[in-house]
Order: sequence, then C-alpha cells, then structure tokens
Amino acid sequence: MQVPYLRSTSVDDRPAGRRPRTRQWPRRQAVPIVLGLLFLLAAVSAPDGRSLRTAYSGGDPGAGYARWERAFVASVDHPDAPPPGADDWNCEPSARRPRPVVLVHGTYENASSNWSALSPRLRADGYCVFAGNFGAPRGDVVKGRAAVPRSAVELARFVDRVLDRTGARQVDLVGHSQGGGILPRYYLKFAGGTEPGDPARNKVHHLIGIAPANHGSTVSGLATLARRLHILAPVAEFGGQALADQTIGSPVNRRLDAGGDTLPGVRYTTVVTRRDRIVTPYERQYLGPTRSGGPVTNLTVQDLCPADRAGHMGSAYDPVVLQLVSNALDPATARRPDCAEAPADRG
Repeated sequence: MQVPYLRSTSVDDRPAGRRPRTRQWPRRQAVPIVLGLLFLLAAVSAPDGRSLRTAYSGGDPGAGYARWERAFVASVDHPDAPPPGADDWNCEPSARRPRPVVLVHGTYENASSNWSALSPRLRADGYCVFAGNFGAPRGDVVKGRAAVPRSAVELARFVDRVLDRTGARQVDLVGHSQGGGILPRYYLKFAGGTEPGDPARNKVHHLIGIAPANHGSTVSGLATLARRLHILAPVAEFGGQALADQTIGSPVNRRLDAGGDTLPGVRYTTVVTRRDRIVTPYERQYLGPTRSGGPVTNLTVQDLCPADRAGHMGSAYDPVVLQLVSNALDPATARRPDCAEAPADRG
C-alpha cells in the first residue's frame, strides 16, 4: 500500500515487476485509518463562516487566500512555490524592519498553503519575508514529514542563505504547528541557530509559534491509541517520522526538553487556540521560562476573543492570530485584535 503524498506527477517510479510490501491486519488497515483521521481532524478544526477575501490590503506583493483549504488546493499545482510576498532574494532589510522574517510551515503543509495569508501581509508591512519547504522531496505537496532533526538541518541551511543574501545579522522565525515548536526549537538548540556561550551571535532574535507543537501531542488521543496498538512505527513509516517525533515522550521531545524550554538571547511567543484538536492537550503548546533563557510570552486567542473559533489548521489564517503575530514582531506598533473579524462561535 502506498500513502499518496500528492506528488505533482503521477508517474509510478517503482522498478518494473516490484510489488509494494504487504502487511498483516490490523497494521495494513490501521495505518491509513489513522492517517485519514488526522486529515479529517485538521479539516473540521478550520474556521468557517468567513468570506474568501484576502487577508491583507496591500497590492504589490500579490493577493493570498483567506482560508487554508483554498490555499492548499491551489498549492497542488505548484507545491514548491513560495507564498505571495515571499522569497524576494533582492529584498534589503530597512532600518525600521532590520530582521528578515522566515516562515516555517507545519506537518503535511507546504510554504504556499501555510502562509498565503500572513506572507503578503508582512511584505506589505515592509518586512523581507522568506518561506522555505522542509521535510519532503521536491514535487510533494504534503511536506514536513521527515524526521525533525533532518528538517532542522534544512532549516539551518535556509536561514543561513537568508542571512547571507540580505546581509542581516539575525532573523525572526514565525512557524505553525511543527514549524512553530519542535522544529525551530531543535534548530536553535542543536543545529546552529544559537551560540550558548555568546548569545549576541545567535542567528535568531525571536521565535513566534502559532499552534506550536512544543511538548508532544496525543492528536486527540490518536497518537496514544496508535502506541497502544503498536502501530506507531508503521504510521511513521508510511506517514513520515515527523509524526512519531511529535508524540508525547518521543526521543526527540525528551532530548529537546531536557534542560528547559528556552535559550539565552532568544525571545519566545506562543499563540495558542483552545479549539486545537491536533496538538493536544493544547496546554502542551505553551513554553516555560528557563532561568538563563530568553523571555516567554504565552498568548491564548480566546482570552482576547472568546468567540474565536480558530482551530489548528485555520489558526494561521485567523485575523486575530495574524494581528497577534504582527504585534509580537513589532511591539511598538501593537494594537488589540478586532474580535469582530473572528468567526462567530456556533457552539
């Protein structure tokens, strides 16, 4: 059995005469069931009732989508393309916006589908914006599947390229799900993102995580069920090692969390929705301050706008979340989000 990664081509690249390996029930049937449920949970957690207008008012960088579903479908034809407003390698940081913003997509997403709302908004606000694709071969629509340490090396190379091309000393990272939690934190701690002995040489100034996968997830109990059924390993084999790496108590999480959540010289912000059904329990998304680490701000969307219905996948397209990200990037111009822009709570 093959799990489709929605490659942009349909060519079967298996050697002639070679048949896919079969498995005994329940593994053969349980793996696709678990993966299918993951996608269903992601879909039902998205906000609804919102018009499909673009999420920013700028015209130069190009218009993005206001909902992740539309952005994902659009990305099928160009799975490796950046979102609108991103990857202008001639962009020069300004005195007002001295740090480029690097956007880091989540699991089973890609740069275009994850950041079609935020990227053009930030570009219109004067930032140099860059958005890489990590954890999957070129041509695959669903990325972020590879082992987190491997993707962290890819992220390190991408950040180095951004710094080299722009001449900036540091970047700000904004990520979603895996890309807002375990992946960038692994990069900071183990793949060269920081200099523990000399924080002034850190390559990252601020990590902003939207619905971040920071301390592992039960995926509304599915990961726990998979472990008890002894199918977590085949789930990772078919669906990507990143799934197993993001479960509670995984070796990657244990190594990453040892010694505390934060590192010196880096600011941390989490933007969390209580309606998350993917990174669960949602409280595991928050970061705890470390005595020698950088400052931490944990934000909960519903503390500001109780009726906001943003779930996990929709959080990167929620107007309230987007404003909170803008506030974190530039506290001097911060303003309270307009809760009227959030989808109404339908229970």
